[in-house]
Amino acid sequence: MIALLIQDTTNALQDTANAVSPALSQPAPELHFIDLLFKGGWVMVPLAFLAFLALVIFVERYLTIKKSTKDESNLMVQIRSYIQSGNLEGASALLRNNNSPLSRMLQKGLKRIGRPIKDIEGAIENVGKLEVSKLEKNISILGIVAGIAPMLGFVGTIVGVITIFHQVSIKGAIEIGTISGGLYTKMITSATGLIIGIIAYVLYHILNIMVEKIILKMETDAIDFIDLLEEPGK
Repeated sequence: MIALLIQDTTNALQDTANAVSPALSQPAPELHFIDLLFKGGWVMVPLAFLAFLALVIFVERYLTIKKSTKDESNLMVQIRSYIQSGNLEGASALLRNNNSPLSRMLQKGLKRIGRPIKDIEGAIENVGKLEVSKLEKNISILGIVAGIAPMLGFVGTIVGVITIFHQVSIKGAIEIGTISGGLYTKMITSATGLIIGIIAYVLYHILNIMVEKIILKMETDAIDFIDLLEEPGK
């Protein structure tokens, strides 16, 4: 009898082990990045729009700013040579063909030659401000995206948490699996918002640094141009 009891117990343990082993041997489901994004909910739609908007603005402004600085390395040297030789028409033609913020600014000053220096300085300064404002167009939107994206992602997480606890209140029971599973998917929006905000913040400052370099170049060349006009015999 005892032997039969031991045998039945052994068989039961063996059956339990056989049933548990496949479950333990199954690999954990893989976590794909795309799947996570889709689990973020409706907040991911405006976040995707902000990411796209930031990318489009950066590429457009980057190419525009780069284009505005082409062929300016020897511009002032050539302008100086033209003015010192009295060839104002050649200097004006050179500036027209260059077609950059600096050339348009100097061309305005060139047209004012013969007037008081203060008038020439004022004309150059006004054109310079206009050109800088053109370069800075839409850059501030990147700063707005950098501020809004993290907050929007956090809102998505809060909405998700509220939804989870609303379901708990309806069921009347707290299930750890439901709470933890729902919470990690809702925190995806916060992570996505932070990533988009950080990238937009970096791109915003990259463009600002590029514009500041152009402003410094324009100011330096404007001073050289005014000094050139104030030289004796001009």
